[in-house]
Amino acid sequence: MSDFTHMDEKGHVRMVDVSDKTPTDRVAVAQAKISMTEDTFQKIINNEVRKGNVLETARIAGIMAAKKTSDFIPMCHPINIGHVQVDFLPDELNHAFSITASVRIYDRTGVEMEALTAVSVAALTIYDMCKSHDRGMVISDIRLEQKSGGKSGTYVRPQV
Repeated sequence: MSDFTHMDEKGHVRMVDVSDKTPTDRVAVAQAKISMTEDTFQKIINNEVRKGNVLETARIAGIMAAKKTSDFIPMCHPINIGHVQVDFLPDELNHAFSITASVRIYDRTGVEMEALTAVSVAALTIYDMCKSHDRGMVISDIRLEQKSGGKSGTYVRPQV
């Protein structure tokens, strides 16, 4: 069980002690996808959703979520994020949006969970704002694309 950093030798849950780690520049990029009907997609693109500008609201929600990640994920450290960016790439052919979040910090712990939380909450916000029109939307492919910094170094998701 000692292979898992959030468990001690006896299998008890613990928060990882990062006190002795050296601060480094750390970046994480995560991605998610939300698919919908063509009509819902067009309403979002044309800013015709009655609740307001869906993508800008989802962008704000994603940024806010990244900053609050330690409130949702029990073993995440509360950290002082330096930068969060949330972007949307429309896929007109498949009536979907790819959501990307990039999170940066200079600290002793990484920001993978913050980037993953940002894309998840951005996707959930899109769903919430459009659910009265399209309850069949699908949130999928939530994943870490890359991370850098820290003891474990750089990770880049292999391209399939």
